Amino acid sequence: MICGLIGEKLSHSYSKRIHNRIADYDYALYSLPPEALAAFLQGEYRGMNVTIPYKKAVIPFCDTLSDTARTIGSVNTLVRDKDGLLHGYNTDSAGFLSMAARAGISFQDKKVLILGTGGTSLTVSYAVRQAGARETVLVSRNGPIHYENVSEKAGDAQILVNTTPCGMFPHNGGRLLDLSKFPLCCGVLDVVYNPLRTQLILDAQALGIPCSGGLPMLVAQAVEASRLFTGTPLPTETTETVLRELLAEAENIVLIGMPGSGKSSVGAAVAERLNRELLDTDLLIEKSAGMRIPEIFARFGEAEFRKLERTICAECGKQTGKVIATGGGAPLFPENVAALRQNGRVYLLTRALSDLATEGRPLSKDTATLAVMEQERLPFYQAASDQTIRNHASVPAAALAIEEDFYEATRS
Repeated sequence: MICGLIGEKLSHSYSKRIHNRIADYDYALYSLPPEALAAFLQGEYRGMNVTIPYKKAVIPFCDTLSDTARTIGSVNTLVRDKDGLLHGYNTDSAGFLSMAARAGISFQDKKVLILGTGGTSLTVSYAVRQAGARETVLVSRNGPIHYENVSEKAGDAQILVNTTPCGMFPHNGGRLLDLSKFPLCCGVLDVVYNPLRTQLILDAQALGIPCSGGLPMLVAQAVEASRLFTGTPLPTETTETVLRELLAEAENIVLIGMPGSGKSSVGAAVAERLNRELLDTDLLIEKSAGMRIPEIFARFGEAEFRKLERTICAECGKQTGKVIATGGGAPLFPENVAALRQNGRVYLLTRALSDLATEGRPLSKDTATLAVMEQERLPFYQAASDQTIRNHASVPAAALAIEEDFYEATRS
């Protein structure tokens, strides 16, 4: 049985990984230019998921539409029956509501602000109305309510949903509005799933607002699509099981802490235990500059080093499934923290001051300097980290503690 995903740009897609976990059919990614869509849809296959920009374009090729797909005007799942007829469905609506429920977000009697007016926006508008939303407001770049005036015209919104590609890989870090201007906001959802946490989601987390990135929606709609492909319902726990497996596979393990706290050595041990690639930001900076870090400081000063560090942190943070060991000063800068947290669980490594190495470290030449530095930096480290790991006994012990916590966190 041939199944897959059609869209224009699919290099970032997780769909193949998801479907390979939930069924035994062949599932492939088909990147199609618009002029190839019609011919492809006439080919032989059992089922296809549909993504940007073809969720509306496939409708004329369907022999039937589900009530949901017809009402929304958007199709993300195609099924060809034994008679060759093509049926269009929308499983995104159910997937979106599943994501919201998992995050503890209710739409009942709420004012919902929806960013974007494309196909996914239509789906979300339908879903939140079905879930009891009191009012929905659409925001676009050129409409009557746009990103420059939205906080004035709809600043009382209670739920914010991003349905645009803003912040999506490889254009990580983008955001369309300032959450702090929406004082009644009690829920934020972003359909983007790569990165795991867009800047909008990171902002919501910082403000203590319940939120979710788009991966739970992607998995839930895929499970429903698989049921349509095969005609066989999957166990109720399938969505959560697959989601946790994907998170454990995709999320980076990021190590921060004082210079000499063992980030590189513990990172290497974690990478070996989990069969992951280690990205050491200091080594990558040296490779990029063509010289050792003390020489960078001596020749160009700290400002140039921090500029290089910012670039390297941004590049590393976009990747998934890595172990990332950072320099001691990286978490002092919000842009580095955001880059590292978007796909990462962050661990603060601690070590007794007397055990911190000082050789070859331009900013931590002796114990007295380290003591002052630790006092200044600890609040930044604590704010940036998800968990603290003591690196006092041995490197293997610290690596094991990180592994155990990481898999426990991705299971919760």
